[in-house]
Amino acid sequence: MNGTAEPVLPETRLQEDGRVAGKRIRAPVLSPADPLVREGVLELAGGMALHHGGRLTRVCLAWRLVGPHNAPVVCALGGISASRRVCAGAEGWWAEIAGAERPLDTHRLRILSFDYLGGSGESSGPRDGESFPSVSTYDQAELLLRLLNHLGIKALRAIAGGSYGGMVALAFAERYPERAGRLLVLCAADRPHPLATAWRSVQREIVRMALASGRAAEGLRLARALAMSTYRSSEELGARFAGPPVLESGRFVFPVERYLLARGGDYAARHRAESFLCLSESIDLHRVDADRIFVPTIAVAVREDQLVPMADVRGMVARLGAGRFLEISSIYGHDAFLKESQQLSGAFAAALESN
Repeated sequence: MNGTAEPVLPETRLQEDGRVAGKRIRAPVLSPADPLVREGVLELAGGMALHHGGRLTRVCLAWRLVGPHNAPVVCALGGISASRRVCAGAEGWWAEIAGAERPLDTHRLRILSFDYLGGSGESSGPRDGESFPSVSTYDQAELLLRLLNHLGIKALRAIAGGSYGGMVALAFAERYPERAGRLLVLCAADRPHPLATAWRSVQREIVRMALASGRAAEGLRLARALAMSTYRSSEELGARFAGPPVLESGRFVFPVERYLLARGGDYAARHRAESFLCLSESIDLHRVDADRIFVPTIAVAVREDQLVPMADVRGMVARLGAGRFLEISSIYGHDAFLKESQQLSGAFAAALESN
């Protein structure tokens, strides 16, 4: 599919009765200082052919746009657990970055995001016990293109993507370069490192075994706990959890064990095991051709990132048509893109400059 604009389809709006695409939601209560919020669910007529084969006969894409009318639009995309709710607030996953007077300032910009295809949000994805075809970052990029056409947005000021979102940003820039002014790619590269794939492969096998035994939530809890140990740095875990274990119910429980399993439990309560399998696999299927990406790109690597080695990001930047490499250090490791608003403020400022 090329970048030619499609007809703008009728939009599913937030109605006065609080319904979006047939689902009742709580209508927001806004003060005069709050940014304008639009959201809806786009249904793709005719479905969608997928990059890795197969076809979805019905595709729904849940989206959200926050910020002043007619302001430049930045698409913000995060990891596989991120949702369309980006901005500061109770549910905003990028609260350190997106919101009033933050690097993605909702007083000056419109922040666009969507629930990933295959995920646990309101976009199309597997339901409990259902299989779902393999999803590519190119598929997510095509959905973003369809969404821009639907909303009548000719081009984005930038795409800011962290982790899986950075991969989607790269796929979009390769396929639809005229629709994005710049990229800010955080903790992501043109392909996954085999060591990271090894860790995720074990996580997926845990979840598959749990699904087969009827214990999906327990398996997802363990898989996410293992994943958390790869997101953060050894320095952070050493500083926070060096204390002694506690004897409970006849066995020792270690401080880091308690933390990881608690985070895994929180995740399992909010996400589906089948969606985790789909999007975790999508990370490891990710491959883009950096030699074909000419959109100006700032790529940020974190020295302590266990999942995306700095050398991989540096190598990708050398192949980009207009790439710039930035390096930071953070105890948060791979999760630095969620936490380091001060260190990343300069990168955001550079990425958001007018073309």
